[in-house]
Amino acid sequence: MSHGRGGVIREREAASPDYGVVAKALHWLIVILLIVQYTVAWTMPEIHRGTQPETLINLHMSLGITVLVAALIRLIWRLIRPVPLINDNVPLWRQWAARGSHGLMYLILFALPLLGWVAASGRDWAIDFWGANLPRLIAAAPQLAGAIGDYHTLLSYILLGIIGLHLLAALYHHFWLQDRVLLRMLPGRSELGR
Repeated sequence: MSHGRGGVIREREAASPDYGVVAKALHWLIVILLIVQYTVAWTMPEIHRGTQPETLINLHMSLGITVLVAALIRLIWRLIRPVPLINDNVPLWRQWAARGSHGLMYLILFALPLLGWVAASGRDWAIDFWGANLPRLIAAAPQLAGAIGDYHTLLSYILLGIIGLHLLAALYHHFWLQDRVLLRMLPGRSELGR
């Protein structure tokens, strides 16, 4: 167990070993949004120079900004509500692996929609957010937009890999270590407001 640094002490002081209603709701909302977002991304038309946004592309933009907002709320909630440790016997390497993978997941959940927003701005598209137009982040720059779009696509596959590792880690905890790591994030009874 790490000693004396803010987050770890707050984790030990957590009132419940459960994540709580709000954290669980935000977690599962992001999961659902990502499932829908990847489905839309894989079914929308391929984007080339001159492609104009249509229904699926606009839906993809709206979902992306929604994921960004949900991830931001989730991160703020996590910062103000300590993340409870399962016990004090977790090896340091496992704590770092969990924190590192969560941090990387948050970073990508912010970077992906922002890169998509920049790419759409560079294509001089109207940035659609459920029917409302958001400001462009950069001026029209088609070549830059194409390169940023490629990074956006690459990062989306990296996120899928991290999600896969996250799922495997949860299953490892449940079936191999037989602890409550998976169970405490599943929907069900929890302390209201946590």
